[in-house]
This record gives sequence, structure tokens and C-alpha cells, in this order.
Amino acid sequence: MIHEGLPTQLPDIDPDETSDWLASFDDLVSERGRERARYVMLRLLERAREMQVGVPALRSTDYINTIPPEREPWFPGDLEAERRIRAFIRWNAAVMVSSANRKGLEVGGHIATYQSSASLYEVGFNHFFRGKDHPGGGDQVYIQGHGSPGVYARAFLEGRLSEEQLSRFRQEVQHGTGKGLPSYPHPRLMPEFWEFPTVSMGLTGINSIYQARFNRYLANREIKDTSEQHVWAFLGDGEMAEPESLGAIRIAAREELDNLTWVINCNLQQLDGPVTGNGKIIQELEANFRGAGWNVIKVVWGQEWDPLLARDVDGVLVNKMNTTPDGAFQTYSTENGGYIRENFFGGDPRLRKMVEHMSDQQILKLPRGGHDYRKVYAAFDAASKHVGQPTVILAKTIKGWTIDALEGRNATHQMKKLTPDDLKKFRDRLYLPISDRDLERSYEETGAAPFFHPGKDAPEIQYMMERREALGGSLPKRVLRAKQLTLPADKVYSELKQGGGKNAVATTMAVVRLLKDWMKDPEIGKRIVPIAPDEYRTFGMDAMFPSAKVYNPGGQQYESVDRNMLLSYKESKQGQMLHEGISEAGAMASATAAGSAYSTHGEQMIPFYIFYSMFGFQRTGDSIWAMADQLARGFLIGATAGRTTLTGEGLQHADGHSPLLASTNPAVVHYDPAFAYEVAHIMQSGLERMYGEQSEDVIFYITVYNEPVHQPAEPAGVDAEGILRGIHQVTKAEGDGPRVQLLASGVGFPWVTRAAELLREEWGVQADTWSVTSWNELARDAVHAEEWNLLHPGDEPRTAYVSDKMADAQGPVVAVSDYMCAVPLQIARWVPGDYRVLGADGFGFADTRPAARRFFHIDAESVVVQALQALADAGEIDRDQVVKAFEKYRIDDPTAVSGVKQEGGDA
Repeated sequence: MIHEGLPTQLPDIDPDETSDWLASFDDLVSERGRERARYVMLRLLERAREMQVGVPALRSTDYINTIPPEREPWFPGDLEAERRIRAFIRWNAAVMVSSANRKGLEVGGHIATYQSSASLYEVGFNHFFRGKDHPGGGDQVYIQGHGSPGVYARAFLEGRLSEEQLSRFRQEVQHGTGKGLPSYPHPRLMPEFWEFPTVSMGLTGINSIYQARFNRYLANREIKDTSEQHVWAFLGDGEMAEPESLGAIRIAAREELDNLTWVINCNLQQLDGPVTGNGKIIQELEANFRGAGWNVIKVVWGQEWDPLLARDVDGVLVNKMNTTPDGAFQTYSTENGGYIRENFFGGDPRLRKMVEHMSDQQILKLPRGGHDYRKVYAAFDAASKHVGQPTVILAKTIKGWTIDALEGRNATHQMKKLTPDDLKKFRDRLYLPISDRDLERSYEETGAAPFFHPGKDAPEIQYMMERREALGGSLPKRVLRAKQLTLPADKVYSELKQGGGKNAVATTMAVVRLLKDWMKDPEIGKRIVPIAPDEYRTFGMDAMFPSAKVYNPGGQQYESVDRNMLLSYKESKQGQMLHEGISEAGAMASATAAGSAYSTHGEQMIPFYIFYSMFGFQRTGDSIWAMADQLARGFLIGATAGRTTLTGEGLQHADGHSPLLASTNPAVVHYDPAFAYEVAHIMQSGLERMYGEQSEDVIFYITVYNEPVHQPAEPAGVDAEGILRGIHQVTKAEGDGPRVQLLASGVGFPWVTRAAELLREEWGVQADTWSVTSWNELARDAVHAEEWNLLHPGDEPRTAYVSDKMADAQGPVVAVSDYMCAVPLQIARWVPGDYRVLGADGFGFADTRPAARRFFHIDAESVVVQALQALADAGEIDRDQVVKAFEKYRIDDPTAVSGVKQEGGDA
């Protein structure tokens, strides 16, 4: 039988030697059996891999520890002191959550996750995780979100958090003290403590990969030496079902990110049951990671299993381990030793004989590897020294470990509160000096158990502090060390402010033109990180290929197919552009890593992520929330925006709602500029707000278009404040007669310009035009004004900016947008007078731009009819005028488009 992937087609240059090897193998099988032969073959394959001999990779190995006992390193720490520290932390973490769920409070929380992973974290904290004061810069550690109580409990022992704070877990505004602790790792809520938001499951995986990659990017571009910095990411086995968890693992292997280690806590349980009851999640994950090119270290069994495995000469124990499903192992974790003896060891006389010298209690205490400090240390040590590949540690644990009421049960995730009896058993198992009376008194007085601290002079606390000092200080910790940037002078914006002359220019091109000028700046140029998901050419950025080049740590090892062209594709180890392939999720992870480099690395970096606007907030909105939580800064450019400018692409590419999605994120500042000079003011403001003296933790989202339009020069005395606050007047009509106000944003402004002309020339109506650069910012300003009035009833009331701006505007107001009506309707409450809205509601479709705009009733003629109707409703004109306009323009017929020239194409 020929196995796919084996080199059977190669010529045999020494048949006699081959025959000798095959004969030896045959003898091994006949004399020692298939199990022994299998073991030898596995060892040969492992040795071949160690010697870098190209053989097919193993998809999975036996269900045993990767590192055998004889290869385990000496443990350098004090096992007893560290066991006691773990006990203190376990207790305080559980009491914190149970206390937060006492009657009348019941704010939730998670007890079981940290209890299963305590050994994994403590090995790292005591021996591997380098702090911010380490000479190499410190590691980046992604804490699993549900494990936050354990991290808070450790910080309490270190004196970084108070008992009062622990007692107010999930009570951030309770009592008005501001001393409560957030549920999960939230840097925005604890900006000096947490560094990475991780509880949105799945994002830890992809974000940690791109963080490790960005570390290499900084080093290869000679911005910072990151050679001694390591990225550690803690994830759960259930979490690995999220597409983002495994979706980018090939990137880490391809770029040989040996500065990255994942620790997957395999407690075999997701939130409501087993991860894979009929299967084996550790084996499944091993196959995934090995196939992707990762170094895999399994920590399955504790050291008490070593003597049993050493006597397994027939391989019967390993076979039983290999064939027992996770659902059975989960059941064993909740049963007694007699049950395990009968159901695990009892099926084969050789297995039964193997444990006949052991009591049921000894069998019950046979531990999983993730709870064995020596096994975990060996895995971390091997991972930290491995070269050429990222490493994943698959550690088998029990959810709720050490808490009898919780261990291994399907409902563990929902169990938030421990009874006094549960706590007494838990205390006894941890050997804590808390008396029954003290526990009962605390319960009577506060409804919760007491926290425990042995005192700052206790030997365990001294040991813990010494270990952290040796490693560079406490973690997690967020530190700001970035130097202030000198931003470009006003001169760099002058070209955009001059307009496009006779040439029509898309706002996408205006943005890209300014970006190129920024990249020439001696101060910020090298700090700009252009990011795109395989669309640089679409956005007109291919001109940057020859100079900025695409980042590739391996350089360019081939001759490009377009090497003789002026704008040929070029890759470089020092490349500046991050080309993420077809992965908006990967691009967002890069934007997050770059946008938070000021805190993670003390280096100001300016991400400039450009993408199809439809595939930004809609596809990766959760990642943008995490970016905001991480206090990252930067520019998100939603190109080819709007519902009618990219109509040839069809339904799914037509963005009519991203401003609404952006409005839900408090950190996102959205602008929809119509003119190049507006782009100049907005982007300059973004630089100043995020990277100037203000150093605001915001993200600028700018929607731009691929439709070339006339770009006027910036008018004298332009209302720059209005541009940045959301609205400014562009034209004021001269003459008598009925008057209307026409508002538009982005690509919609040419339609109201044309509508104003038609109203004046054909209907005798004067129309003032306004450019709304941000519906979102106007709405936020108005909401903030009303909130201030609510909280200051005795003070002079504040008014919305849009109300003040349009206070003297005459006539009804018609707002038009290439987005759905809900976008301009955000400000309806605060616009004086009659307010009418035209928008592109519904699905997009493929046709010409004029046809699409007529279909949605947002073209110039539709604006005219709506304006006339508003005037008729106000008694300013006769209603017959509206009927005449309707019949003239036929706005109900998409095929009756006239008087509109189809311009431009894709940018």
C-alpha cells in the first residue's frame, strides 16, 4: 500500500542497505510486537524532525506528555512556597466571585476557569513572564478573560489591589468610590493595570499572533530591539472553536514566530458541557497545530502517572489513554477511585494488575498534567527555548479544580456562589488557617467568606515579590513611555486645500495623497503603518510599492512578474506596508498592535488601515471594540463607501450603514468628508488628537469614495471648527423667494449642489447648502448637552452645536445621504424646524450610479421634489408645483434618469 506523502517514487540508490533496514523492522515487529515497533517508529520520526530531515509530520502523537521524565529540567523554585501561594490565590479568587453573588447583589462572575489554570499562570508569573522593568522591555501576556479573579487575587497579595477593591468585584460604580474591579481584563477601565482585553473569546488568538509579528516588524525596521520580548497567550480549549482562534495560526508558523507561546487550558469543558465528549480535543488540536507548522508540547499527565507508564511494556496503558474519549475523562474527574479502577483499568487484566498495589484514594488522586508544577515548568522552559517555530502548550486540567462542589461538572460555568459548607471543604483542601468561627462570623456580617492574606512579611509573600523583582516587576501592568512626536507643519496640507482644479478627484485619492506626503515627513514618516487586506491597488496605493515596500521577514526571494513595470510589487524585510492578504480580521489585529505600540513598546506608531467600508465594522466590529478597549489609536479608512458608488459590486459590497455601526463605539470618531480640503482638516485633527499633546485614546474612522467629483479650493475664511464638529455652510443663496436648507455628507454633496441649481433655475426657490462632515459627532454633541442639562438643572442650559449652527437658517431642511435614513435621522431632534431625510435604505444592487440613486430617491431631482413638498406643506408654495416637479422628473422610475452624467470609475 502506497501512503500519500511518502517518497516511494524516489529511486533507491542503495537497495541492499534499504533491505537491511526493512528486515530489522520486520524482526522488531515479530519479536517485540506491533506496539513496540510503533513506539520505535515514533521516536525515529521525532529524531528525524530534530535532525531536520524532511519526513511527513506527525498529525498527532500518543495521548501522553511530550516531554518524558528523563528530559524534564531541574525545577529552580521553592515548590512548597509556590504551592502555598497558589492556595492563597485560589481562595481569594473564589471568595471574590462568591461574595459578588451574595443575595441582593448577584452580579455574576466565573470561579471555575482560574481554579483549573492556577498552576499554568503561577509557573509563568514565578519563572517566565518578564515585567516592564526587564532590560529587554518585558513580555506581553494575554490573560484569559474568565481567569481575571485569579489575577486580581495575585495583585492583592502583592499589595497592588486592596481588600476593598476585591470586595467590590463587578461593582465599578457601587457606593460612588470608583474602587470596584471590572469583570474582565479591560485596559480602558483599568489603564494602569490591564494591557490586553481578552474576554471576547477567539480574539486573543489572532491578536497575540499579530502582536508577536508586529514585534518582529519593529525589530526588522530598526525601530526597536524586541529580541528579548516574548508573547504569551492563555486560551481555553472550548475557545478554540472560534474561527479567529485557529484562523491565523499558519501566519505564526510561516513567519517562524518563536517569540510566541500559546497555553491552552484543556479542561475538556466549554460553557455548558464537554468540548468534544466523543473525541479528544488535545489530539485534535495537536493535529491542527502540527499541520500548521507549530511546535506542540502536550502536558497530559502528572508525575504520579510516570511509574505506571514506565511499566507499560505492552503499550496497553497508552492504548487505553489513546482510546478513552474526553467525556469519560470528565466523568472520572467527578467519580471515586473505585469507579475509575473498574471503568478505566478494569477492562484488561494487564491494566488491573498495573494498579493492584494502589488504593482507591491513590487512584483518585492520579493528577492531570496541567496541575503538576514540574510538568508545567518543563513545558514552559522548552517553549521559551524553542527556535524557529511558535509553540503551543496543550495542558490537561479539571475545571473547578480543588473546589469539590465544582470540579468537572457540566454546570460549573454557571455556578457562581459557594455555601459555607463548600467553603469549609475548600479551605481544608487548601490547608488555610481560617477557623470555622471566623468563616461563619464573616458570613453572618457580610454574607460572604473572608479574604486571606498572610501578611506582607510572610515568607510566601516575600518569595513571590522576590521572583517578580527578578523578572522585571509585577504583571499585568500597562506603562506609557512613548516620546511626544513632532507633527507635520500646516504646509503638508496645502495641496489638498487647493482643490482639484478642472480634474475630478475621488476622496479616496485625496486621503492617499496626504498619506504619501505624511510618509515623507522625517519625524512621523517611518512610524506610519499602512495596512490593507489585499486591496492596495484598488485604493491607488500601488505607487507606494517601490519605495515603502511590503513587509516580509523573509524578504523577496523571487523575481516579481511585474518587475519591469514602474509600480512593481516589492517585498522587503524592512518593508513598511503590511499586506494582510484576504483577511480583514488579520488587518484589524495588526492595526491594534500598531495602534497600541505607544504603551506596549513605548513607540508611537500610526496605523493606517484602509479597507472596503462594507467589510470593516460589519465584519470585524468586535475586533474594533477590542482595539478601543486596548486604548489603541489610529486611522481606519472605509474606502469605496456608500450604497451607490460601488454599485457594480452588488448587494453585499454596498455600505449603507457603517456610520451607524461606528456610532455604537464610543472611541470611534467618524467623518464623512465631501471635499479634499475637509479631508485635510480632519486628518490633521486626527493626528493632533491622537499623537499630539492631547494624546486621546480614540480611533478616527473616515469614509471615502471611489467616485471622482469636482474638488473646489478651500474657500477663504472656511469654517474649520464646523468641519471638525460636524457641519459647516458651503453656500448661501442670494435672492428672494421661498428658501430651503439642503444638508449632505460625503459623495451626496454634488447632488444637493445640483438640486440647489434646479430649485433656483426651474422653481424659483433659494437653497442654502451645508456639508455635514459627521452626523455621528453632531448627535453625540447633542446627547452630551442634554445629559449635562439633566445633571445641572440649576445652571444655564446647554444647546446642541447643530441647533446653534442652524438657528438662523430659514425654511424647511432636507438632509440627503448615501447611507440609510437612520444616519441623518440621528440629529433630527435638534435641527430647528421641519426636517426631511432622504437615504439609501434597503439592499444594494448592481447598476449605474444614476440608476441606483434614482431607485433610492436620493438623486438631485428627488431632493428637488422633497424640498418642494416641504415648502408646500408649510404653505410657502402651491402644491401643484410639487405635482409638476414629480411628473417632470419621474423620480418613481429608475429607468427615466436624465440630466446626470455618469462619471468616473473605480479609484
